Parts: sequence; structure tokens; C-alpha cells
Amino acid sequence: MAKEDSVVIDVIQPPQGWQALNFSELVRYKDLFFSLVWRDIKVLYAQSIMGFSWALIVPLIQIIVFTIIFGKLAKLDTGDIPYFLFSTLAILPWTYMQSVLDKSSNSLVSQQSILGKVYIPRLIFPIVPVLSKLIDFSISLLLLIPILIYYQVAPTWNLLFIPVFVVMMMAVPAAIGIFLSSLAIRYRDVKFALQFFLKLLIYSAPILYSADKIPDAYRLLYSINPIVGVIEGFRACILGTDIPWQYIFPGMITCAIALWLGAMYFKRMERVFVDVI
Repeated sequence: MAKEDSVVIDVIQPPQGWQALNFSELVRYKDLFFSLVWRDIKVLYAQSIMGFSWALIVPLIQIIVFTIIFGKLAKLDTGDIPYFLFSTLAILPWTYMQSVLDKSSNSLVSQQSILGKVYIPRLIFPIVPVLSKLIDFSISLLLLIPILIYYQVAPTWNLLFIPVFVVMMMAVPAAIGIFLSSLAIRYRDVKFALQFFLKLLIYSAPILYSADKIPDAYRLLYSINPIVGVIEGFRACILGTDIPWQYIFPGMITCAIALWLGAMYFKRMERVFVDVI
């Protein structure tokens, strides 16, 4: 008598209570994850005349405007660093974080047609922009080459720390985006509130001004903002100045906590996504 083939049945049940992320599940769906990343990259500038040139044009225009307004007219003091160079080293990582946050926070709402048809780990959607937007960021770094040559900035050993701040740069919008994406399922106001929030957020980090202008009594509180650590670390690595770890370590701790809390809240709300959307 032939032995019957065994059938494995996976039963998908909604999570109960607060649960940690199932990383093994994310690994199983890695092929789908990279397919979605590649799809985002391909459609990013589809039917666009300028194509990937927009990754250079957008930050360049912002740098020029900030240099004219805050460097020439307002005459903000940036020490020995020319304002054009100063703003460039802040706007490039800021542009990445801003674009990821905007895309990630709306990822579940924009993919609602998929959520109700087939089961895949929902966490994939807010994480996809974190990788796909790295293409834009990589292209925008080409702006640095002529600028650094013009200002005669030579590379130093500080460049070895760049991967640390790139990872931190990716983690900051991922943490906020994961939380806001789950919140946006119930409250569509998140999309509109985020635009206002981003406009305020740019003034909360040393993008337009130097962190040295913050009074000593408030610097620890100021450094809790992880964007401060990203900007200051990125700037120090490129310019070869002393890396201000006093600004960076508090931001790293905040970022890690925010990423963990955001993922936990996402997992908590995941069971109602399809019903609410």
C-alpha cells in the first residue's frame, strides 16, 4: 500500500496582544521584498524626461536657496565652513530621510489593494522605501565630488565611520515610518499632518545652522533627536573634523528605542489592517 503524501497546512491567525517581530517570516519573504524594492526603483522616474537627474536637481536647488537665504541674507555663522558646503552635507542625508518618511508613512494605504487579497508580512511595505530611496541618495552624493574639489577638502580616516551614519540615517525614517504607516490606516489625517511635521522637523536639526549655537544647558536634550546625530556625524566624516559623539550616542539610543516601539506597535495593529482599510 502506497504511503500517503503528507500535507503541510499553515494556519494564519491574527496576533494576540503585544508580540515581537517574527524575523524568520521576513527572511522567508525576502524575494518578494527585493522585488518590491526593484519595482519602486523602476517606476520612480518612469516616463520622466530628466530621469535620475532629479536626484541631483532637487537637493541642488534646495542647497542654492538655503545658501542665498540663510548664508548670504541671514548670514548664519558656520565657523570656517563655507555655507554652501555646510548646507550640502546636511541636505543630502536630510533629503533621503524626508523622502523615505513621506513614502513609508503612506505605504500601507497606497498598497491597500494587495493587503486584502493575499497574506504577506505587512512590515515589508514601510521598509521597502528605506532601500529603494538609497539609489537617489547614492546619485545625490555625486554633487559632493565637484564641491569638495572646489573647497579643497581632502578625505580623512573619518570616512571609515560613514557606514555607521548611513545605517543610522536609514533607521531614523524607518522607525517613524513604521509607526506612522500603521497609524495612517485608521487616521488618514497622518498624510496631511506629516507635511506640516516635516516642515518643522528641518528646524530641529543642524541643517540650516550649526549645533554649536545651541546653549550648553540644552545640548543633551537637543541631541536626543537622532537626526542631529546623523547630520553632525555625516558632516564630520566628510570634513575630517572631530566626530561629536556627545550628539550622536543619545540619538542612537533614541533611534533604537523608536525603532523597537514602532515595530511593536505595528505588530499590535497588524491584525486590524485589512478590516479597517
